[in-house]
Parts: sequence; structure tokens; C-alpha cells
Amino acid sequence: MKKLTLALAATVMMTSPVFAGDAAAGKAKTAMCAACHGAAGISAVPMYPNLAGQKEAYLAKQLRDFKAGNRKDPVMAPMAMTLSDEDVANVAAYYSSLK
Repeated sequence: MKKLTLALAATVMMTSPVFAGDAAAGKAKTAMCAACHGAAGISAVPMYPNLAGQKEAYLAKQLRDFKAGNRKDPVMAPMAMTLSDEDVANVAAYYSSLK
């Protein structure tokens, strides 16, 4: 049973995404984001979600989904399309670092 648990844990760890975004570099990419999501990731408009303190993996997945067309939004899709994979990781790291 211990071997099975260890094997399962190792498999999960190896298949989990690794996020090593640079929050400082991410901050430099968020000027356009601030218009809707607020300068510090807290939106003043109820229809736009707060990004500050959100989980890094969640933010990165949402941005990747907008880029790939798996998540549809006429405003966010074009914004996400301008981000490289590195930018996505960095922006996610930045917003997740905010409280």
C-alpha cells in the first residue's frame, strides 16, 4: 500500500504544472489589465473579477484558455493573445502575489 501511495504521489507531482513566473516582470505587463481589473488587481466594476491574490495556476490557466479559444470573451481573448507563454506565467505570478 505504501508503494502504491508513493507511486501515485510521484505521478501527481510529475504531471502538475510548474509555475515559476517572475512577478516583477509580470507587473510590467499589466498596464492594460488595470483598466478593467484595477491598478492593484481589485476591480471597481462588479462585472470584472478581482485578480489580486488569485491562485497563480488558476490565473495562468484562464489566460491560456483565452489564448487558445477554449474560453470566450470578446475583450479578454484579444488581450491574452498578445501575451507570450512567459508573459502568462509572469502576469499570473504578479497578481497572485498581491493581497
